[in-house]
Amino acid sequence: MGLREKANTEEGSILLAVCDHEGLAHLDVISRALGKNVTPIVSSPSTIERAVNTAYADRSSGAQQVIDAMDGENVLREIQSLSAREDLLDTEGRAPIIRLVNHLLFDAVKAGASDVHIQPYEDRVIVRQRIDGVLFDSFEIPKMVQEEVLTRIKVLGKMNIAEKRLPQDGRATVTLGDRIVDLRIASLPTSHNERIVIRLLDKSARLYSLGELGMPPHYLEVFQQLITRDHGMILVTGPTGSGKSTTLYGALQQINSHDLNVLTLEDPIEYQLDGISQTQINEKKGMTFASGMRSVLRQDPDIIMVGEIRDAETAVMAIQASLTGHLVFSTLHTNDAASAATRLLDLGIEPYLVSSSLVASLAQRLVRKLCEHCSTPDPHATASLPKVPQSLLDDQGITLKELKGVYQPVGCPSCRGTGYRGRVGLFEFLFIDDACRDLIQTRANASRLRQAGMDAGMHLLSTDGILKIHQGITTLDEVLRVTSL
Repeated sequence: MGLREKANTEEGSILLAVCDHEGLAHLDVISRALGKNVTPIVSSPSTIERAVNTAYADRSSGAQQVIDAMDGENVLREIQSLSAREDLLDTEGRAPIIRLVNHLLFDAVKAGASDVHIQPYEDRVIVRQRIDGVLFDSFEIPKMVQEEVLTRIKVLGKMNIAEKRLPQDGRATVTLGDRIVDLRIASLPTSHNERIVIRLLDKSARLYSLGELGMPPHYLEVFQQLITRDHGMILVTGPTGSGKSTTLYGALQQINSHDLNVLTLEDPIEYQLDGISQTQINEKKGMTFASGMRSVLRQDPDIIMVGEIRDAETAVMAIQASLTGHLVFSTLHTNDAASAATRLLDLGIEPYLVSSSLVASLAQRLVRKLCEHCSTPDPHATASLPKVPQSLLDDQGITLKELKGVYQPVGCPSCRGTGYRGRVGLFEFLFIDDACRDLIQTRANASRLRQAGMDAGMHLLSTDGILKIHQGITTLDEVLRVTSL
């Protein structure tokens, strides 16, 4: 039997969901325990189970209570064997260390953290979470249980618990109710024992469409047109964690159809896309981006997504594919959109190949959004901010009356006291027109390409940030954190 309670104020009773007649036998017991009348309603087992999982996922993690209760007597040093998939909600009868690690991961998933850092110091161990791109101290673990915690995490990742002097990588899959979370675990020896970083990939997290990323309307319109081309190469640039993969997933979702053969090469595969063949890169087994491209081209593809261009060989394969009738998406680690072309030249690609294959370059960053529940107007900051360029307002069809003004973060329980909740993208879109192609042919530097793009209507990352400040979406501190005004 499963339970789902909901107050009924009109009748002063409790609605109790049951999936079969056996649940009716418990009505009297529940009624006496609650001191109210109980009215049964019939529901499917799957619906009741989903409601129970949701209720448990909303509870507090209890990690701090486990830490506070620890002492030398109740810490069990025996690390139990791990099942194929660990359920973070299943802590009944578990050893303290196992319960602690489960609670730490549970709290991170509940908070929407992308990474968990287990960082040992001389006299303590700090657990930190990266939420919306910023690291926060979450818990402090007693030094006496450091070895057990590190060992338990390494057991989760099927790593060698006896090896403490060399870096190791591992992976695991855990569940939180009906949510499945992949863990990428990396250890690194330090002077105070090993530090471990756990990357969390929530498989149940929804994918974002292009229109939800915060891309300016005039950029979005052009980008949506370009991704429907039948050939060429489109690059998304930015540092690690700037949302490049999310943008590419949004593009693939939009253009995916039954009459197109779409293949991807990724490291790692972050989300599963229906109708698209996704291949995991495994360099230890000889499966690199370059060798994977050769195999993908024999699969009669229409669209290819290469997770990252890391070397000249991968760049050549991607360019050749784009010149032979394929649409290629990929990413580069550059600071701005114009540097994408010069990076390809630096890798040794001939200028005529870059100019004829590269269609566009999209640079992006992620800034935290102000919490909708607690942000307040900040009239004193408006005067010190750069004004929004009129050309940007004209391109987007925005009038000055539609600008909300400058807001400041406050902090509330909804945003964990930070004043921010969620993230939005800043974008810089360079369309490779004839002027840019001529500059690439002459091996012009990034600043000249950037100026040519601005002459054609390109707005810089900082300009997009200024607009989002005046729209009340983010703050100057956030824009300065990821760009230079």
